Amino acid sequence: MSKDKVPLYLRSDSTPGHQYGDAAPPRRDPAKVRRPDLDPELLAKQVLAGERTAIAKAITLVESSKRAHHAVAADLLRILRPYSGKAVRVGITGVPGSGKSTFIDALGQRLIDAGHKIAVLAVDPTSAKTGGSILGDRTRMGELAQSENTFIRPSPAGTHLGGVARTTRESMLVLEAAGFDVVLVETVGVGQSEVAVAGMVDTFLLIALARAGDQLQGIKRGILEMADVITVNKADGDNEGEARVTARELSIAMKLINSDPQAPRPPVLTSSALTGKGLDEVWQAIVDHRARLEDAGLLEARRARQQREWLWALVRGELEDALRTSTSVSAIRSGLEADVESGELSALEASDAILKAFAADASSLWPEKPKH
Repeated sequence: MSKDKVPLYLRSDSTPGHQYGDAAPPRRDPAKVRRPDLDPELLAKQVLAGERTAIAKAITLVESSKRAHHAVAADLLRILRPYSGKAVRVGITGVPGSGKSTFIDALGQRLIDAGHKIAVLAVDPTSAKTGGSILGDRTRMGELAQSENTFIRPSPAGTHLGGVARTTRESMLVLEAAGFDVVLVETVGVGQSEVAVAGMVDTFLLIALARAGDQLQGIKRGILEMADVITVNKADGDNEGEARVTARELSIAMKLINSDPQAPRPPVLTSSALTGKGLDEVWQAIVDHRARLEDAGLLEARRARQQREWLWALVRGELEDALRTSTSVSAIRSGLEADVESGELSALEASDAILKAFAADASSLWPEKPKH
């Protein structure tokens, strides 16, 4: 290699003061070398400044299952909490194939054009066999993902039922503190267990599909009862007429579910993510629903109730994690399972033995904090 080809910082005649690439790389600031993702004050400052890398690190921290990260994540959320809570929170669910991701892509672009900053928390199902998730929602939101005013975060559902990840709510707070004024939470699907998203958003949007066969039976009554706005998607081309028929059927179904004539019924609309038709009407229905909650003084009460319910959901999750990692439980688990399978022990007796072993470990898992 000739002398001209050799980087300057490798030459004997190199002099200081040159830009990186021509001279030796600059020394890194020690304050930045240490792990900022474990420094809640520094990370919070970066999140509040809207730094995308910091936002991703913060969400990764609150998603972490490592017990050592839990206290740091709690400190981070404590700092960010006063700056959160101002966004419009929308949960979106629907039958597989209803076009949830494409709908979000089209709606999100319209909201950005209107001056909003959009965050999308897209939850993918986790394989019961491998524990893996595809996390392919970004590919179905290609146009939206290119905007600087959008942050899309796919997360695995893990073992948590309810169509959302266990830390979806905490991720939502991080994104709100970062300045995103619309947070869309896309669930993994629809069914009897896919209702947890309704417990963390202001408005619950159900996306239905025309020509889905037994669509009224396939969409569980519990989902219909929780829906605040319903839209029949893919209402374009030859499907437009059938989408309107489905919308009328769903409107009738909502009357049957709630026979109280005084109770507000969710609007049932039609829309097309392909043509954009009906998307503005769906968003206006979402805005109107939230405005009604605010005017009636119900928005804060709804969020307070959601926080209380989330408290106990987190307690159950922590107990499940602790039970799975308990050394005392691990020591007797295989033996108890074998005895239950052989019939020597009943499941009730074995569960009592597991809980007693777990209780012995509890004091070490959650040591009492010293009193000041």
